[in-house]
Formats: sequence, structure tokens, C-alpha cells
Amino acid sequence: MKSRTEIIPAIDILGGKCVRLSQGDYNRKTIYNEHPLEVARMFEDAGIRRLHLVDLDGARARHIVNYKVLAQVASKTSLIIDFGGGLKSDDDVIVAFESGAAMVTGGSIAVKKPDTFFAWLAKYGCEKIILGADAKDGKIAVSGWEEETELPVIDFISGFHAKGVLKVISTDISRDGMLTGPAFELYAEIMEALPDVEIIASGGISSMEEIFKLAEMNVPGVITGKAIYEGKISLIEIKKYNQ
Repeated sequence: MKSRTEIIPAIDILGGKCVRLSQGDYNRKTIYNEHPLEVARMFEDAGIRRLHLVDLDGARARHIVNYKVLAQVASKTSLIIDFGGGLKSDDDVIVAFESGAAMVTGGSIAVKKPDTFFAWLAKYGCEKIILGADAKDGKIAVSGWEEETELPVIDFISGFHAKGVLKVISTDISRDGMLTGPAFELYAEIMEALPDVEIIASGGISSMEEIFKLAEMNVPGVITGKAIYEGKISLIEIKKYNQ
């Protein structure tokens, strides 16, 4: 293994509960725990340092909704939280940071209001503002993945990287929540085209072997949710990996 890929568990919040969607479909949800803080504490106990917290209600409502869940997890764990979903205004971002987010992810806003996204980048810096580049058939999708664009993923990331973006979370929507394996080829292409970008892979993870393969590719981080909740990857395995 050439490097260590950081394992970043995801907690997706819908109606205040910890859920997972299949391929971003709100009609195909599974509730895993009614208390997100319990889940976050389990992750922390496994030696995990970072958490990807997604406000699914916010993504649909187009403004931050579950900031109280964020505040609870941030204040009662030591996890470094990157928060996304529904961040559409300066006020949304202020609320997210005031509620304890260390970083925020903007996807739809970057597509629809790039000037707003760039203003956040200028104000908070490239360590705190993450670009969400979620793909369906190689093209960017936005608004809780319910809206597709004609923007090729690599072109999209490249344009934002040229203006200072360093961190990117890229989810292959067709694989998300499906346990079919991540989009290795997509991440290899992004890293070859943009070697200075810190890419975080997301979608489809089903085993530790896939995480080892991403590590061999030098992918800096990987987000996984359903694989943990369904027992495909155990917290014991993650704890060993982190040690």
C-alpha cells in the first residue's frame, strides 16, 4: 500500500434520523438509527476522526435544515465534520460553521451560483470549502441529485480548481448506496487530469478490499455509509486500519 486513504463515514439526515438512500432516490430510503449522535459516537470510538454529515432535508428544501443535529454531533464528539446539503446562501454557511462544521461542501450552488461559491472560497479558504462534484453518466448532477446537467465532471472540477479549489468530493450517483464498488476509473481519470486536487471518493463502497485499492491509487479519502450500516465493513476492521 502506497499511502493511507482516510475512511470518512457518512451520516445522512432525513427527518432528524440517520438514513441511506439508494442512488439518491428519496423514495428508496432505509432508516438505520433514529439518533445520529449515537452513530457518530460509535464512529469516534472506532478511531475515526472525520465525518461526512449530509442534510438531505436541506438538499430538498434548498436551505440548511438539520443544523441542530450538526450542533449536537459537533459539541458532543471530537469528530471533524464536513457538512453538506442545502447550503445555498451566505446565511446557510454561517449557520453551518456556527453549528460546528469544520468544512462545508457545495455542489448545486457551485453549478447554479458560482459567484456565491467563489465568495465563500475567498472568505473561508480552500481548506474549509469543498467542491461537491457528483456525477451521473460522467455528467454533474445537482439539487439532491434530482437534476442532471450536461457538464462533464473533469471539466467542471478543472474550472473550479483553476480558481483555487483544492478539495473535491465526487460521488458516482449510479453506485451510491448500491454496494457495487466505487468508480475506480473515474477517480483515476480525475487524478491523472488534476493531480493537485484532493479527491474524496464516494459511492458504491462494499468492502475493505476496495478501500485498499483506493489507497494503492493514492486516493486521499473515501466516504462510506451503507457498507458500514449493512455490516459489509465492520468498525473493528476500520479500527485496525486506523491503527
